Amino acid sequence: MNPPSAKPGNRILIIDDNASIHADFRKILGREQDQNVGLNRAKALLFGESTAASPRADFVIDSAFQGQEGLAMVKQAAEEGNPYALAFVDVRMPPGWDGVETISHLWKCCPEIQIVVCTAYSDYSWEEMTHKLGHSPNLVVLKKPFDNIEALQLAHALTEKWLLNRKVQSQLENLDSLVRRRTSELETANANLRHEVASRIKAEERFSKAFHATPIPLVIQSLHPEIIIDVNEAFLAMLGGERPLVVGRAPVELGLWEDPRLVEFVRQTLQKNSPVRNRACQLRTLSGEERQVLFSVEPFELGSGPHWLLILQDITNQMKLESQLRHSQKMEAVGQLAAGVAHDFNNILTIIHGNASLLQDQPGQDPACAESLNDIIVAAERAARLVRQLLAFSRKQVLKPEVLNLGQVVNNLEDMLKRLLGDHITFEVKAAPDLPSVEADRSLLEQIIMNLSVNARDAMPKGGKLTVGIDAVTITNDDVQKNSEIRPGQHVCLSVSDTGCGIAPELLPRIFDPFFTTKKIGKGTGLGLATVYGIVKQHNGWVDVQSAVNKGATFRIFLPACTENSQPEDPSPTPKTTAKKGTECVLVVEDEDHIRTLTGAVLRKNGYCVLEAASGKEALAVFQGHSSEIDLLFTDIMMPGSLLGDELAARLRATKPSLAVLFTSGYTPAVNKTEFRDDGTFLTKPFTPAQMLATVRQCLDLASVKNGQTKI
Repeated sequence: MNPPSAKPGNRILIIDDNASIHADFRKILGREQDQNVGLNRAKALLFGESTAASPRADFVIDSAFQGQEGLAMVKQAAEEGNPYALAFVDVRMPPGWDGVETISHLWKCCPEIQIVVCTAYSDYSWEEMTHKLGHSPNLVVLKKPFDNIEALQLAHALTEKWLLNRKVQSQLENLDSLVRRRTSELETANANLRHEVASRIKAEERFSKAFHATPIPLVIQSLHPEIIIDVNEAFLAMLGGERPLVVGRAPVELGLWEDPRLVEFVRQTLQKNSPVRNRACQLRTLSGEERQVLFSVEPFELGSGPHWLLILQDITNQMKLESQLRHSQKMEAVGQLAAGVAHDFNNILTIIHGNASLLQDQPGQDPACAESLNDIIVAAERAARLVRQLLAFSRKQVLKPEVLNLGQVVNNLEDMLKRLLGDHITFEVKAAPDLPSVEADRSLLEQIIMNLSVNARDAMPKGGKLTVGIDAVTITNDDVQKNSEIRPGQHVCLSVSDTGCGIAPELLPRIFDPFFTTKKIGKGTGLGLATVYGIVKQHNGWVDVQSAVNKGATFRIFLPACTENSQPEDPSPTPKTTAKKGTECVLVVEDEDHIRTLTGAVLRKNGYCVLEAASGKEALAVFQGHSSEIDLLFTDIMMPGSLLGDELAARLRATKPSLAVLFTSGYTPAVNKTEFRDDGTFLTKPFTPAQMLATVRQCLDLASVKNGQTKI
């Protein structure tokens, strides 16, 4: 099976259950063929082989009558280091594998083997065959009955292709050393081409086809003078122009390179016999757009003078994606920091606000002292608003999602927005009909619209127009490739456009950074757009911004549409709570000592019986001894130890289903995963004593109603 005279690329395997087919192939392929002189010379040009090639030896033909036998022969040939280049495979070979199954096994063993499927299309259509095998450049179908010349040409072409593939692979694996060697080989090839005019014409034709067909942008440039000799279609597409506008002109005249020193750098580098490979630079298109490219240069002789082959790779989209990823990671890191600060700060504000409120409620306060206490409370409330903005940016705030029509949300705000903008700004709403619903927090959506409207107002001090649009859009997979943040599917787009001063290009990458602002000191916190960004990301959406100086700005908010046919519903009325005092027993679980002490003091002052615990484990022990007395569990969600607040509530309710539960936290992503999200079951820090008492009363009343209905 492996004669010593076999050369790489000469071995062909025939897999067919018909012996006469094997005989036919041996007659067709068994003669010397040297009809590819031009192809041999092209190989010499590309790989530096001698053009004085001897006549091609006969193909070495081996036979197999079943797929399993053919697979064994392919494996053995590969192990011996003399693999088959080509296999002719029949489709039908009973009783064993058919041709498609045989090919599948052959490619698992030897992926690079070229395959010619011999078929009359009676068993598999081309679609069925590619469905089973996948699209492969190594697969050709030869329809029976076939012409001898056709089979011979396929054998020559595919074995040559196999050889070239192996050589290309070898070239890639040794790229660094081959670059230096290949330069010398190309110079030698060019010298030989001067003496072989006929071969040169054919080689130029083949090179021209490859040059113009490749998807990699290529340019041929002469050096004396520096003129563009030729470009391919890929370069024209990147440049955005027609061939007559480019060919015959100098790169400097076209203004291609953003850095005019690039050409001199290439010249000096090549004079030192150093390669120019994958140098990052900026190319300016004919429309003035700047594209990021990797720039490689290959010097060669063409005619009687030196030339450069410029090889470009457009990496603009890749750089944008990398920039988006870095920005997303930066925003995530800042968000984590902001969330941590906000959580601790909320605990501190709860203590400050709570104790100040208790002191303020005491009778007989000195007026100066009362005024100071009021200043403390006002400052604490301002700090709480700042913390809420930080939580919005860091996506750690508690959501109250509901099914909403975004157009109705905007319409409900229209009168308020007109008053906010003033008479010098025209306000318009453009809402498409039959908008799909979104699942979102109503108050946070209103905050997005308000923040963007305030920014637009400040950008139009002399008047202008603000347009709010709502449209349904469908995002495709092609759109996803342009932006790593977006997701395919049905979305609702909220756009806010103004005719103001616009945003400078150098500022656009920073507008969502927290505390970044271009307003004067005291005119803004720098958290408006950061808050918008955080809210949108928490709703699984994204923000797109388009702006130019003195041409206004447009912010587009994309939110996922509801997957089900849900309709917006009016919120169910919540029973009103008038009494804040009570006599029930409350188990307070809080790891912050000062907050726990403050909470217990306020509840006891208002008639409640209070039991306290500093952790989930301690709360379990307290509950065991007082389970019959405890009416309400008032617990922080994020606590040290392995037992969090929602897990504690689940364990206690398993023992006592009638137990009312009230959660509290500075922030908690876990609350979004619990079932305790009804109104009155979550109290956000910081809270005042009055808010806490009202919420405790409301939670107990709701539990009482629910338990009463259960009993009925």
